[in-house]
Amino acid sequence: MTYGTIILETHGGMAKLTLNRPERLNALNQAMLDEIGDALDRVEGDETIRALIVTGAGSAFSSGFDLKEQMERQPTGFDTWRGILRKDFDTVMRFWHLSKPTIAAVNGHCLAGACELALACDLTIAADTAVFGEPELKFGAGIVVMILPWLVGPKVAKEIILTGEDRIPADQALRIGIVNQVVPAAELEAAGMKLARHIAAIDPNLVKQTKQALNRTFEIMGMGEALEEALAIDLQIEGQGSPDKIRFMEIARSQGLRAALAWRDARFAPEERR
Repeated sequence: MTYGTIILETHGGMAKLTLNRPERLNALNQAMLDEIGDALDRVEGDETIRALIVTGAGSAFSSGFDLKEQMERQPTGFDTWRGILRKDFDTVMRFWHLSKPTIAAVNGHCLAGACELALACDLTIAADTAVFGEPELKFGAGIVVMILPWLVGPKVAKEIILTGEDRIPADQALRIGIVNQVVPAAELEAAGMKLARHIAAIDPNLVKQTKQALNRTFEIMGMGEALEEALAIDLQIEGQGSPDKIRFMEIARSQGLRAALAWRDARFAPEERR
């Protein structure tokens, strides 16, 4: 099937899903979320596919959920935001719950909701040029999928999220445990395919059941309930509309997204900008 915002390919027991809006740094708009859902349905239902790689076209993995689309649609109120956030959350978590192993191959910037998507994958390989981050609080938004604390612990997660850190280089991401491997950018695709090929050689039922067992560990620890609680808090944030987010969007609509980002960053002293 031909998609408008993604590319889905199969390679001998493996599938590759490419986020394909390079002119928008692969920002996750509503159309892309729909197409990702359809593609994951296809991967789930195809018994010949044993592993899935997700990556980004062009210079970035993804800049996160599409702020330009929010700027144009101007969603307001709890009822509107409830549907938007549920769709955002469920799409990201599909990579966690997919019965087949998921591998994020991260090139360039991987921010906000896209960072959460990469974290939700079972394994993450990063190019040495990759940059991770969770900048949401700097422009008045909440965190849709609060998965970071489950991977790096509370101290590191709080520092990243509460400061809106958006410049985590690949080597630091490796040290704190949000990626498994860092490879030269030119070798990223080959490294992802090599890992997927290795897993694809193992009995698929064994892999599926073992992934279930691993995920069940986190379920018993309460991760699912905690993520839903965090999503409910994000709904309160977006439904009410924080002053920072309102001002950010006002500037974006009147002067453009670049001006809004400049306003956001100007509030921090140069040595404090993240």
